[in-house]
Amino acid sequence: MNITGSLTLVLTLEDSSQIGHARRTAQKLAETHGFDATDAGRVALVATELASNVLKHASRGELHLRLLPFKNGNGIEMIAVDRAQGFDLQACLADGFSTGGTQGIGLGAVSRQTEVFDVYADARGAVLLARLYPRAHKVADLRWGVSQHSLHNDPACGDVWHLALDGPHLSALVIDGLGHGEDAERAARAGEKAFALTPFASPGLLMEDMHQAMTGTRGGAAAFAQFDGQHASLKFTGIGNIGASLIAPDKSRGLASHPGIVGGQYRKAQPFDYAHVNGHLLIMYSDGLQSRWNLQDYPGLVHRHPAVIAAVLHRDFCRGRDDVTVLVVALEAAHG
Repeated sequence: MNITGSLTLVLTLEDSSQIGHARRTAQKLAETHGFDATDAGRVALVATELASNVLKHASRGELHLRLLPFKNGNGIEMIAVDRAQGFDLQACLADGFSTGGTQGIGLGAVSRQTEVFDVYADARGAVLLARLYPRAHKVADLRWGVSQHSLHNDPACGDVWHLALDGPHLSALVIDGLGHGEDAERAARAGEKAFALTPFASPGLLMEDMHQAMTGTRGGAAAFAQFDGQHASLKFTGIGNIGASLIAPDKSRGLASHPGIVGGQYRKAQPFDYAHVNGHLLIMYSDGLQSRWNLQDYPGLVHRHPAVIAAVLHRDFCRGRDDVTVLVVALEAAHG
């Protein structure tokens, strides 16, 4: 199965009138992508509560929406992001709790309406994740997450990400086309198209296929990680400034790329091999994200859902002058 996706749809939350807009936008996204009336109603309910929660305890924030492709359809992901202090998670999880003095259904009730619900909150703010799938489909949620945003909300994005899954094998790609806008996106999409044909091919050959596909475009930085869940091993191959790390609860390792431009010129695409990576997090990111983050500065975050981790890193380390992509994957033996 190949998973690729659109940009994160960001809805600003600054006043109560935007709660209704968030509800309608989320419900329409669900209805147009295979959710029946009952399931779309669940999406609308959760969007309303997440948006309300942001305004109640933070006064402003954002709701991030995206589709979650699976084999026979799409799920909906919603992430509420804010920078408020003093978020009382246990109180908010109580049914009927409302920090704003109005009767909320409570995040505890929201968690029962969703297939995945996770929260991370500290002095920097809160990130709340909800994933919903049509209940007619029994979908096993895959532990990955992405936060992707174009510069100035441009409809074109020079960053591209792609996940390929084949039983216990996973291959993850991030490309950053040079610059931003339509030409950068064209370069990145050309590389992604070549990658998607043979995502588990020999790394040197795969990078060469991407290089040929991107020749004649602006070119860009590209990196992919090929995970073998049967042997708990990973091969990482990168050209240019795609950042990547392997994170365990007690340690982290940076993954090295070679200099050059895919579609332009590079000397070699030598893969690096890593063993015993089951249970690790793979984090890959474009240079729209600062590289000075450290998950150990966020107690407990390493144990949260990868989508929460991606949202936290984007919130706190986005440079704000380029497209940005953060892809987080939990490396587990069975991805089938």
